[in-house]
Amino acid sequence: QVQLVESGGGLVQPGGSLRLSCAASGNIFRVNAMGWYRQAPGKQRELVATISSSLSTIYVDSVKGRFTVSGDNAKNTVYLQMNSLKPEDTAVYYCNADAQVNILRSSRAVYWGQGTQVTVSS
Repeated sequence: QVQLVESGGGLVQPGGSLRLSCAASGNIFRVNAMGWYRQAPGKQRELVATISSSLSTIYVDSVKGRFTVSGDNAKNTVYLQMNSLKPEDTAVYYCNADAQVNILRSSRAVYWGQGTQVTVSS
């Protein structure tokens, strides 16, 4: 019912920057929040950053001051600007959306994108 399409991953040198984008589409009544998670090889998926419909944000400590999450409510799109990238930022980055497909709160669900690889290496 809701599809998330990510873009912007790739290979970058340490200290470089990348910008990820994620657009939600489909039968959307309301998007309550969107965000980014990541999963490195052999590790659990972890929260990177989220932004609510009121534009409040949450960041994991390891990216504070380097990453910025932003959103466009009109386009149901979320962005992640990643600066000063480190090798430990290497992971598959997944977009996440907390959305409703109709006015009923029971229609609220969490959706995931397919993931985009970010590799930080010299």
